[in-house]
Amino acid sequence: MKIKHIFLAVSSCLLLFSVMGFAQEKSHPNIIIIITDDQGYGDLGITGNPHVQTPVIDKLATESISFNNFYVSPVCAPTRSSLMTGRYSLRTGVRDTYNGGAIMASNEVTIAEILKQADYKTGVFGKWHLGDNYPSRPSDQGFDESLIHLSGGMGQVGDITTYFKGDKSYFDPVLWHNNKKEAYRGYCSDIFTEEAIKFIERNKEAPFFCYLAFNAPHTPLQVPDKYYQQYRGIDPASGFENDNRPFSEMTEKDKEDARKVYAMVTNIDDNIGKLLQKLDDLNIADDTLIIFMTDNGPQQTRYVGGMRGRKGDVYQGGVRVPFYIKYSSFEKHKDIETMAAHIDILPTIAQICNVPLPTERIIDGKSLLPLMKGKGGDWDSRSLFFYWTRRYPELNYNMALRKGSYKLVGKTDYDAPIKDFELFDLDKDPYEQNNIVLENQTIANNLKEELHETYNELIASENLIHQPRIIIGSTHENPVILNRNDAGGQRGIWDQEELYGKWKVSIEKGLYDIKFKFINPVKANGRMYLETNGLVKHVLNKKEGTDIIEMKNVFFSEMDCDLIPFYAIGSKNIFPFWVEMRKID
Repeated sequence: MKIKHIFLAVSSCLLLFSVMGFAQEKSHPNIIIIITDDQGYGDLGITGNPHVQTPVIDKLATESISFNNFYVSPVCAPTRSSLMTGRYSLRTGVRDTYNGGAIMASNEVTIAEILKQADYKTGVFGKWHLGDNYPSRPSDQGFDESLIHLSGGMGQVGDITTYFKGDKSYFDPVLWHNNKKEAYRGYCSDIFTEEAIKFIERNKEAPFFCYLAFNAPHTPLQVPDKYYQQYRGIDPASGFENDNRPFSEMTEKDKEDARKVYAMVTNIDDNIGKLLQKLDDLNIADDTLIIFMTDNGPQQTRYVGGMRGRKGDVYQGGVRVPFYIKYSSFEKHKDIETMAAHIDILPTIAQICNVPLPTERIIDGKSLLPLMKGKGGDWDSRSLFFYWTRRYPELNYNMALRKGSYKLVGKTDYDAPIKDFELFDLDKDPYEQNNIVLENQTIANNLKEELHETYNELIASENLIHQPRIIIGSTHENPVILNRNDAGGQRGIWDQEELYGKWKVSIEKGLYDIKFKFINPVKANGRMYLETNGLVKHVLNKKEGTDIIEMKNVFFSEMDCDLIPFYAIGSKNIFPFWVEMRKID
């Protein structure tokens, strides 16, 4: 079991709340965080989209405090690690959405873990995307109950239980309930909501933390037909003719994708309505704090409120998302324009729930509670760092820093001069259309200096230098199935067959039975190789057209290593789709 040190005394937090005048509030409210996947800022009625129907979320927004300049990372796993820990994702070891870079270090302290200090019951339902094996699963990171799919998305290569279902992966899926495979009936978003509601019902008497992380409207764009029919006849590019904001041209495919996305979002809206109704039925709505947000911008081209860019971009369209927070003691329909971010969620919840923060690590976020209570504070001097490139961050490329109204964007070389950057004044140019770097080089150079300082600090993070390893042979998980999402090796490793791949693992001493699964059957008379720290084991495959090759009674000494499997046949080296390792002694 991992050991985590948290030193701040609860009594000091009680004193803080008393001084600030919040002692009369419920000290341990229930917490629900709802986050959707690849739903952009513009995929709501309340943010100006005339097509998508989201009456429940729109109403929730009017009953909440809305942070109108709220930011996340450009892609999934980095956002989720920052949300869970209050830290920039690179500090946590998360640097990618796959390529072995979406595993959060087990020494990170999550929202679930800080709330366990106050005896919260904790549950996650939907998308985790921070590690599928011990010691990085939800159950290893503070969650009492977990119902998740694997990797970054259902139907993706890392989710071995839904990948081969193809265009039906969102329906009747096999999911992972408390680390065990279970078959479910229905549509994924409905299932995750239903199970979250059951969790709430079971824990209504005690404070609970429910993390409802929809995998929709992420690709593949699959939705029940009754929802698709609501949008079948619309033109998602219409209705913006008199809008002076920028709007990207949509192809016919973009329009069809938008119809499916809007259908998926309306399904989510209905499900959120069911959850909110359950809170009313249980008479705990006033004791429950609710957060709604999304994880990044849209993957496809569609309405995004006029902002530039989409998922993966450090422009506004990739990183600015809706964020609504509702609690009975908070002001309703209050807009806050101060810049805030995913890293602020953990410290905010810690203060509201009267639990101490970890003190032996850097917490990059700040509690938003003073802002919500009108207490102000020093917010003008804060800056936010953004990046996204595949595998590892690349200095000055798709990298940005925002401070005050100014935002410096790099889409250039590591040694580029300041004239090759973009500088925007978002107060005057919220859609990032006018590059003012040449007229404001002093401002730009100051931002560039801070950008480089932040980059250099983050890439030196211990959890990034020493990437998290999957532990094999532990009693906490046996067998271990290594999937493609967590495989490293060649850049862009996905569902290819002929490529170099590996997993970073820690193997406990013992005997193992090993299965190698391939995407397609392999020919006979090749050799299955397994390399670990220079130790090579291989076996001749005599079966024609098999997609499973086994090694029995393989001995390993205790080691940290790169586990490198491949099937050699002729001039080809074929990388397995997944590898199962079962300790047998």
